[in-house]
Amino acid sequence: MRTYGCQMNVHDSERLSGLLEDAGYARAAEETTADIVVFNTCAVRENADNRLYGNLGHLRPVKDANPGMQIAVGGCLAQKDRGEIVRRAPWVDVVFGTHNIGSLPALLERARVQREAQVEIAESLEHFPSTLPSRRESAYAAWVSISVGCNNTCTFCIVPALRGKEQDRRPGDILAEVRALVDEGVSEITLLGQNVNAYGSGFGDRQAFSKLLRACGEVEGLERVRFTSPHPRDFTDDVIEAMAETPSVMPQLHMPLQSGSSRVLKDMRRSYRQERFLSIVEKVRAAMPHAAITTDIIVGFPGETEEDFAETLHVVRQARFSMAFTFQYSKRPGTPAATMDGQVPPEVVKDRYQRLVELQDAVSWEENQKLVGREVELLVAEGEGRKDGEHRRLSGRAPDNRLVHFAVGEGEEPRPGDVATVEVTYAAPHHLVADSGVRNLRRTRAGDAWAARNGRSAEAAGPGVLLGMPKVGAPAAEPVTPVGGCCDA
Repeated sequence: MRTYGCQMNVHDSERLSGLLEDAGYARAAEETTADIVVFNTCAVRENADNRLYGNLGHLRPVKDANPGMQIAVGGCLAQKDRGEIVRRAPWVDVVFGTHNIGSLPALLERARVQREAQVEIAESLEHFPSTLPSRRESAYAAWVSISVGCNNTCTFCIVPALRGKEQDRRPGDILAEVRALVDEGVSEITLLGQNVNAYGSGFGDRQAFSKLLRACGEVEGLERVRFTSPHPRDFTDDVIEAMAETPSVMPQLHMPLQSGSSRVLKDMRRSYRQERFLSIVEKVRAAMPHAAITTDIIVGFPGETEEDFAETLHVVRQARFSMAFTFQYSKRPGTPAATMDGQVPPEVVKDRYQRLVELQDAVSWEENQKLVGREVELLVAEGEGRKDGEHRRLSGRAPDNRLVHFAVGEGEEPRPGDVATVEVTYAAPHHLVADSGVRNLRRTRAGDAWAARNGRSAEAAGPGVLLGMPKVGAPAAEPVTPVGGCCDA
């Protein structure tokens, strides 16, 4: 599996892996040639097709040497390009879209029997993804999809055309999945949707999302609840109250800004303005003073002036984001913004982007320095720190989702899913370090689940390099974009 784009794609890839395993396939061992390669694609970037066709080109000689090998392409780019993929890469066996991921095993078998490419793109959702089998990558943390699709009409975004109109799952189905995951050892869930706080509009309950947060908080054994991504237009006070009053809902919020200029936001059709965004930030901070707020920002949207960009810098200074996913505007063919007047010259976009990154890094560093000397409780993670092994450190996520690399002494062997209390000793813009040792270690059912999955006894030590959020084998050069960024990046 090779996954590009947002967490929605990551979650879909877990379902695709589960479907294939349910059909009798097994994951290929490292350093072997797989019988099936699946690309789950993203259409957010202008050069998304270049990445895909480049990867397909690299696989062609491999497939020529292994005639039984099959290649499948799914996801948003497949939904958009359809038959164009097999025209440009006739060695591809299967093309499927965002609405019919459950068809993959049957399409592979049909392509094998008929010895010709199978292209099947559904125009509407066939099965809600969460009804399909899953091969989750994490034993202790899991995505839970609460809705699919999007009803917004942002001028830069192609996702609604590819994912369709928003469809909500029933609360009972969501909670049943959450309870089943907890029974398997999961201690952290992330509620997932293109616009999670619009949840409930499909069945007429404007407070459905805040009720869902509170209901998740009542699930025994579930320690951490997160969600991504909300839209400022739909962010209501009852959600803030539910976050503040539900102990298992973490003090963390990812809320896409996109631009600090109200004029640009209007051109983006974002349906909120700078004042509205900052008022939400103020209310969240009043209810949860230590909450970490992250965001997405686009630089160089058509028509953006230096004055507009200055407004974005103003919001960054005011909001004090702990982190921002920053993007240079990229045309998406088929979106209104792609043909707008006032396309900003690339050199201007690059300059503004660099200035934004420098400011946000400075803000992130200042905010992280406030945590030095503070004790934090970490969910030990799997695979986050590239140099952890060199320094005998493990990694974990604080309640506010900050990444912390922490030192472990002899005999201290936390496992992914366990909970470690540490004191922060050093702050960098994008992570924290705790080198004074583990103050307290709580072994958990989630750690037991990780040990069981990896063939360890419940008492066995964990590995030296650990990671937090669930993911599916995306190449290192393609970081996962938040769902708000799937349509917003």
